[in-house]
Order: sequence, then C-alpha cells, then structure tokens
Amino acid sequence: MTLSTASAPHAMTKKQAVRFITALAHARPDAESELVYASPFELLVAVVLSAQATDKSVNKVTPSLFSAAPDPAAMAHLGEESIATHIRSIGLWRSKARNLNKLCHQLCTLHNGDVPSTRKELEALAGVGRKTANVVLNVIFGEDAMAVDTHIFRIGNRTGLAPGKTPRQVEDGLRRVIPPDMLRPAHHWLILHGRYTCKARYPLCGSCPAYAPCRFPLKARDAHLLRVDKNVVAPDPD
Repeated sequence: MTLSTASAPHAMTKKQAVRFITALAHARPDAESELVYASPFELLVAVVLSAQATDKSVNKVTPSLFSAAPDPAAMAHLGEESIATHIRSIGLWRSKARNLNKLCHQLCTLHNGDVPSTRKELEALAGVGRKTANVVLNVIFGEDAMAVDTHIFRIGNRTGLAPGKTPRQVEDGLRRVIPPDMLRPAHHWLILHGRYTCKARYPLCGSCPAYAPCRFPLKARDAHLLRVDKNVVAPDPD
C-alpha cells in the first residue's frame, strides 16, 4: 500500500461525512473556482481547456484567447488554427482547439450565442462531458451539481467519503451523504482540499482540517513519512 494508492477500507457513515464536509467548509468558507473568467462563455471555454491541465496553465492562455475572441461568434470566426496558437502551452491543445471551434459554431447556430442551461444541451456541445457540464451548472446556473475531477475522485476513495470505481459512482455517493444545502459549495471545498491538502503523492494529513472523520488508513503516519517538505504549499496538478 502506497500513499498515492491507499484507500479507506470502509465508507464513512453519513454522520462522519457531514463532519468531514463541515470541517472543509470552516477551513475554506469562501472557496470558489480558481479559473479566471468574466462571462458564462469564458468559464465554459476555460473548463474545456482545463481537461488534463492545471487551472494555472489555463489562466495563462485564456487572457490572449479571450482578448482575440471574447464571444462565441468571434471565436468561431477566429477558427481552429488561430485558436490553437493561443493554447499551445497546455495539454491536448490540438483536440481542444478543434472542439472549441466546433463548440462556438454550435453556440451560434443552436443557442443564439448563449451558453445553454440544461445538462442535455451542454453535453451535446463539442468537448463537453458530464464533469464540464456539472461545473457550468454549478457555477453559472446555481445548480447543486457535483463535478468529479481527479481531486474529488481521489478524496472520495482515499477518505471513505464516497468510494467508487468511476467518477459517476463517486458523484452519486457524494450526493447521498452531503446535505443538500452544502452540495453546491462542497464542489469547491473538495477540489481545493485535494489540490492543496489531500494531495495525490504526499497528502498533508498533519494539517488536514478533516483529520478526525477521515478514514484514510495511512493518515496516522509521522509527518516525515508523509514527506511533508518545502513544496507543501504547491498544489497538485489538476
């Protein structure tokens, strides 16, 4: 068993899950997306770009992209090749440029340039899957949607909060144990907890606000065994 692969032997009880989420809420009461955006369209584009890339890397490329194409019509006019020149520094930039070009044409022809507000319509857009749709529904439209990224998937299994073999299983598990009034902000609490504390390789258990209810089997190891070092403040890659 290693730090990066160890999972809780048993799922948390609902009472433990509430304690866990409440602890994260107290630690980061104002948690929000770290992607920089100024409109629903910009958030949608940023989330599409964030697949297998860090928010930090996305935030480096979006200013020039949004300056050149601030809306779907402008980005559709820009075209795939020109979109690509703005995003070459992030992973999968070729396929993302292709998807963004198609997505913008879809927004213009099917939605009058607006970002649709339903899951079905969002997931019909190029490059948009369930996770991206959930982020947009949560952040822009205020729905109690839970987007399961690599951080939340890890936390669900490692801590016993919502074990599952697939992101959808973890999502469904989270919806079962998190109180309805906490579900929407819990998306951000969990992502930031995974990015800065419950990190993939070296979880910072010694400084975890939810240490008590967590069921991670290796959490009691000494700090030096968890390799807490000068890089502890650096987030894990998204």
